[in-house]
Amino acid sequence: MKLLNLSWSAVLLALLVSCASSPYGTKVKEPFQSNAYESNNRFWRASGKGTSTQDNIARGKADIEAKAQLAGQVNTTMKQVADQYLGQTENQNAADVADKFQSLVRQIMNTNIADLRKMDEKKFYNAKTQEYTVFIAYEIKKNAMLRFMKKQAKVDKTIDERQREVIEKIVDEELEKADAADKEEEGTKDKDEE
Repeated sequence: MKLLNLSWSAVLLALLVSCASSPYGTKVKEPFQSNAYESNNRFWRASGKGTSTQDNIARGKADIEAKAQLAGQVNTTMKQVADQYLGQTENQNAADVADKFQSLVRQIMNTNIADLRKMDEKKFYNAKTQEYTVFIAYEIKKNAMLRFMKKQAKVDKTIDERQREVIEKIVDEELEKADAADKEEEGTKDKDEE
């Protein structure tokens, strides 16, 4: 009987140890990982992390990483929107319009991110490694970015009138969605305040 109890105890202990450890290591919770820092139908959001022995370099790395993530999200979203729109319409110049639209998005992202807002920044110092780690979270309000894109399309000399009309139509449809999401959010806030 003692042998049976000892065997069960060994099995139970083995199960507890195997459940407690992971082959991947210990999960680390970093700042800005909650839903509040994820992109949604109103905002594009991204966070970056930078580490260095100098705090300004760590901050610069975090800043670049967050902005690169934002640029990638905007570019991917706009490509999907353009492809979907052009797939639904039987536009003869669909490939040309898609190229111009993507070029416009890249140009905007490379020169100026409209309505970029810093959501939060946290800095940590590890005395053992003598390194700073900085986390930065940014957001771009979708409707502000889309309005900026529409203005840029109007002044871009490489886009002909027909392509400009199609691009503006694509942007207007996305603006309607973003504005509707803003109104819905404001309605929810008003109800919560009552």
